[in-house]
Amino acid sequence: MMVPVRCFTCGTVVGEHWEEFKARTNDGEDPADVLDDLGLERHCCRRMLVSHKDLVDVVSPYQ
Repeated sequence: MMVPVRCFTCGTVVGEHWEEFKARTNDGEDPADVLDDLGLERHCCRRMLVSHKDLVDVVSPYQ
């Protein structure tokens, strides 16, 4: 659905990084390098962006 605002495990704000992460990885950059540049060092926070599947456009007509 929508990218979570905070990490489920540690509570760090990760939602603000989603647009830049998505744009840079779509341009062909390595996700690990992008996450390092964004300052996300914990595995739990990195998981929030790497494993997210953006389904807002698919689900929104049914709300």
